[in-house]
Amino acid sequence: MDKLSDLKHLFVTVFLGNFALNLIPPAITDITVGALCPAQDECSLAIYLSGFQQAILGLGSMMMLPLLGHLSDVYGRKTLLTVPVVASIIPSVILAIGRSTNYFYAYYVVKTFTGMVSDNGIECLSIAYAAAKISEEKRVSAIGVVAGIGSAASLFGTMAARFLSTAHIFLVAAIFSMVATIYMRIFLKETSGRVNSDPLNQPILVDSGAECSQSESDSSKIAVSQSFKKVLPLKDIFCMLRSSGTLSLATVIAFLNGLGEGGQQTPFLYFLKARLQYNKDNFAVLMLIGYSAAAIGQLFLMPRLAPIIGEEAILSLALIAGFINMLIDSIAWAVWVPYVANLLPIIAFLIRPALQCIVSKQVGPNEQGISQGCIAGISSFGNILSPLIYTPLTDLFLSERAPFNYPGFNLFCVGLAWLIALMPSMMIHFGLRNSRLKIRDDGCSLDA
Repeated sequence: MDKLSDLKHLFVTVFLGNFALNLIPPAITDITVGALCPAQDECSLAIYLSGFQQAILGLGSMMMLPLLGHLSDVYGRKTLLTVPVVASIIPSVILAIGRSTNYFYAYYVVKTFTGMVSDNGIECLSIAYAAAKISEEKRVSAIGVVAGIGSAASLFGTMAARFLSTAHIFLVAAIFSMVATIYMRIFLKETSGRVNSDPLNQPILVDSGAECSQSESDSSKIAVSQSFKKVLPLKDIFCMLRSSGTLSLATVIAFLNGLGEGGQQTPFLYFLKARLQYNKDNFAVLMLIGYSAAAIGQLFLMPRLAPIIGEEAILSLALIAGFINMLIDSIAWAVWVPYVANLLPIIAFLIRPALQCIVSKQVGPNEQGISQGCIAGISSFGNILSPLIYTPLTDLFLSERAPFNYPGFNLFCVGLAWLIALMPSMMIHFGLRNSRLKIRDDGCSLDA
């Protein structure tokens, strides 16, 4: 399967799932503040509760995404993709019923658990599905299109949130999540079994309990039975990530990117609400601009630039753009300044797909799930630490206790994460691009 048109049902599933997820963020800040601190623009409780939830979501995602990815390599990507799509339905249903304080707390608890698989699980398993189905030569375009469709769905979801009433936002989100589940189960084809033809496609993680002489069906049975007995040990994950210099550097970049993305979420939104009095409509406009730029960059810019300069160079340029974006936002003096700065995601939003493409080329089709899950899990670990760092900074520099007059200092620190990540990305670009060719001869043993 080397035609992007063969992934059309995956594209529809990604669009519907991401549309539902991105209807909610423009409205959730106002709902949180309204439920916890009525008639106030600034609410420390809302900031800390949102930061705590973000940390728990990151911790859960760090553990769940590698497991989901590993199980998708064994049982099939469609089967495991059903889990995050279905999990996204429940929180939307709760706020569709009511948005009082009690309903908010119910949503808060349920979202904390379901978000561990739904928030990044759809993207992670969709990228693994596309990477396993498309050859390396066309993989950049496939991953770019999957990411671009996700951003386009985010764009249309945010646009719909701009015009829908708060009561209807969550009802529509629940309906689209249900439609995504039904569509995927009916039309999306399951991934085929393990591929053994290309020596470069042999797994880094090899099962020491399986005999080389066994038939493919026997090997599949052993893999399935052993996956019931245990989950993938951490030592084997570390072994895989250390098996290539490029994978090791990608791990560092994924962590720093998760740190930056986490700071760009809750702390950024509360900074805009307290500093520039942003409301649901302002947040929607801001996200519309950002997702429009992201969709254009991922759908059109990345597939054309990658063959010319390579995904490694794209990654470095995107990290620089992310830092500049946060630097401008940190000194925003008017409502329109973040709007202008949010045009930079046309390049900055290429960080994740570029990194995913680099990682996908370091492993064979049999390990796309576990590799993408590990990178997503490490990024989620950055999300765990992010609120612990940026939430106190946001609260401090938006209050009268600030040591110096720089309300956006927390956003400047967010940008520093991407600036630091530039160093390992340059090392990949100039030194370790073809390290995969050197690591196929020995794998990591999965002991029974």
